[in-house]
Amino acid sequence: MDILIEEASNKIEVKKSKFIAIATPIKELSDIKAIVHKTREEHKGCSHIVHAAIVGPSADLFSLSDDGEPNGTSARPALEVLKGSKITNILVMIVRYFGGTKLGTGGLVRAYGDSVKELLKLVKIEELVKKSSFILNTSYERYEGNKLLLQRYECNIDNEEFAMDVCVRGTIRSSNVEDMEKEIIEKSAARDEILFEDLPL
Repeated sequence: MDILIEEASNKIEVKKSKFIAIATPIKELSDIKAIVHKTREEHKGCSHIVHAAIVGPSADLFSLSDDGEPNGTSARPALEVLKGSKITNILVMIVRYFGGTKLGTGGLVRAYGDSVKELLKLVKIEELVKKSSFILNTSYERYEGNKLLLQRYECNIDNEEFAMDVCVRGTIRSSNVEDMEKEIIEKSAARDEILFEDLPL
């Protein structure tokens, strides 16, 4: 299972109707309402903002809305494309600007499905893995060595504070926690302190 790591968008045109598909990372279905509202503010002249979303480590939580399009012609095909992608924690909104020509039921299904297919070719994703946050307190003399060690364990560093000592905050794959902790303690003769906390998926 993969997760979306940054927003992406794409536009297709079908019989002068514009379909702007936007993918946004989310963690909860409750995030959707505010994001759709913000998008509606940015696209005041649009006809519809259809959405489909998948959330959860097992991709078992869904949300969809046709937003006034005929039932089953827009959000459902969009969701089916999303399900096939094996991506979770993703919201896709399709902003439609009506071009004056009705597309019919089949045309709408194709347009919304194709809109999401084209968008998914552009998205950046990463594997969904359990992660832990960490706080490392180290000395200035051991800082550079620890920085290399953090890189080797593919840690993401969120913040560094330089005071009496150096405090590094970041995230790491939970499967690497035990090995990294052991190495940091051994290399510093237990003078460095590192604390971990599991993060929700």
